[in-house]
Amino acid sequence: MGREVIQVVVVDDEPMVCAHLKTILGSAEDIEVVDAAHDGAAAVESVLRHRPDLVLMDLRMPGVDGLTAIETIVKMDQPPGVVALTTFDADEYVLRALRSGASGFLVKSTPPEDLIGLVRVAADGHTVLSSVAARRIVAAASGEDEARKRAKQLVGRLTEREADVLTCVGEGLSNAQIATKLFLSEATIKGYVSHMLVKLECTNRTQAGLLAYDAGLISR
Repeated sequence: MGREVIQVVVVDDEPMVCAHLKTILGSAEDIEVVDAAHDGAAAVESVLRHRPDLVLMDLRMPGVDGLTAIETIVKMDQPPGVVALTTFDADEYVLRALRSGASGFLVKSTPPEDLIGLVRVAADGHTVLSSVAARRIVAAASGEDEARKRAKQLVGRLTEREADVLTCVGEGLSNAQIATKLFLSEATIKGYVSHMLVKLECTNRTQAGLLAYDAGLISR
């Protein structure tokens, strides 16, 4: 994270939602909302200006939407973590956001005490996404034949051990848990994950986990 205080930019086209999030997160001593933006273009400008640790990004906004903003932000040099904000956890936009590079998602109705904890987790670079939610989102997606075909082609680049690690990532296991399951050191697993992400052309573990579902490594 590199900072004692987690700096956050909140993005939502409803000013009341931004104010609500700012009030909740501002109650934590280690979190500071440095800016609020109301569309995707303003979100990109805010990230360039403030260089936050984390962006909470609404997906459905007039003008430049959250999906377009996410695609731009994750390509920046040393980009912040981006967590999608959604009203429904089975929203098809969430799946697209995760494929675009978001590291997870939060439902807007998340209780305040949980929201603060999840922001800390996300700022530490971890995925904010349960395996159950991932399965539900992927299962709800339609017209994903091309994604499945591409996923199988990418997974075909992996060694057998890398495929084992990918399956564990898709199941939501941490590096430590994967190390225990596969009887390897955690450092070795970190190496496998790094190589795997490059081969799969993935930005983060979340994208890799979704590929595991698309490729059929994990039953839905």
